Amino acid sequence: MAAKAGRGSVKGGKGIVRSALVLYYCLQDDDTPAWARLYIMGALGYLILPADAVPDFLPGVGQADDLAVLAAASAVVLVHIKPEHKRVAREKMKEWFGDGEDVSDG
Repeated sequence: MAAKAGRGSVKGGKGIVRSALVLYYCLQDDDTPAWARLYIMGALGYLILPADAVPDFLPGVGQADDLAVLAAASAVVLVHIKPEHKRVAREKMKEWFGDGEDVSDG
């Protein structure tokens, strides 16, 4: 059971990294409007802040708030997320985590 929970945590952590990367590349795009950039900066800022609504060390729920913030920001700026942003994020995930892991964007 602990091994299964550990795999879930790793997979969830990679989901957070993937979402953050997509938002980061959208932020870097000159076509992304200022209001969307503010949402993205807020979400990415929350992700890196040491203080969380739910502490990250709590097993199973510690990263839920991070994922929720990233998902909400992604939903708000969805029309500005381009396939190119997802492609570059996927490439970076493969660079960081290798080809053997499921790093697809859904």
